[in-house]
Amino acid sequence: MNSEIINQNLDKAFKDANNLIESGNIPCAILGYIDINKNKSIRASGYRQLVPMKKKINEETIFDLASLTKVLFTTHKILQLNESGQVDLNAPIAEYLPDLCQYNYNSWERKVTVKQCLNHSSPFPSVEPIYTYGNNPETLKAYILQKRWKKHNSTYSDINFIFLGLILERLLNLKIKDIDTGYNFNFKPKGNNFASTEKCFWRNEVMCGKTHDENSYALNGAGHAGLFGSAESILDFAYDMLNEINISRAHKNKIQEKSYKNRSIGWEVANSGWSGGNLCSNQTIGHTGFTGTGIWIDFKNEFAWTLLTNRVHPSRHKSSEINSLRVKISENIIRLFGKV
Repeated sequence: MNSEIINQNLDKAFKDANNLIESGNIPCAILGYIDINKNKSIRASGYRQLVPMKKKINEETIFDLASLTKVLFTTHKILQLNESGQVDLNAPIAEYLPDLCQYNYNSWERKVTVKQCLNHSSPFPSVEPIYTYGNNPETLKAYILQKRWKKHNSTYSDINFIFLGLILERLLNLKIKDIDTGYNFNFKPKGNNFASTEKCFWRNEVMCGKTHDENSYALNGAGHAGLFGSAESILDFAYDMLNEINISRAHKNKIQEKSYKNRSIGWEVANSGWSGGNLCSNQTIGHTGFTGTGIWIDFKNEFAWTLLTNRVHPSRHKSSEINSLRVKISENIIRLFGKV
């Protein structure tokens, strides 16, 4: 498929996003596509900020990637440490966090494995307002480690990845924000070309170039959220996954193969009703972020796509129709570019 056809197809795939921008459901959107041969195309439209003043988006605009942090950074780093022999996925997290529940060595929290955190099969809750318990990051980390968590049925969980982030900090002897993220991702973004997120009542400002997720903000960086990046950076990451660059075959298999329910190691795998639609191959993985972001990689079709929006700007408390948009865009991509 030549570049002219790719560009024409991406224009067609992007129409549903343009419709939601025009209707006021989302301020802006970027759609990016890349294939295994590095044919790449990006489309951008709308305003990266509406309040306090309007600012147009461009293809280089940096987004708060929210929970894409879990796969673009945390999962990726943990699997690299697994490859080097520094992390055993089947080991309990207490092996790397020996002070976890240090007043009760028999606590269930100490028995949760790294793999259970990665595939969201642990009993940790989905989320907790940790930021409401203080403003000192190190004290909050101590609270997380010493809290006796209430057991829950397994669910998609930020808490799982907060623990994984703490493991990375311990093993690499660096704060999250100082760990090399690769691909020009950043926990400390610079410049002024940012997509604004929410007007936050807690911080009393429109978040722009600052982490939207309250817990990650309070922790001064965390494993579940807080990474910033552009569509270009996400596509570069996806290209490497497609081509097994900077990862091993074992790494690639772990992120593709079901590990628990509809989850692989870190990622969601194609399933009925998911964000990637119902037309992608059964070798597709993806992940979404609360701010309105998403990435999907179809290994069988040998391409990937990313949809970035700031659907929480200026408020999450409105209808953005982001869930249906993700499905529509994904199915458009498969119809226009799919080979299988």
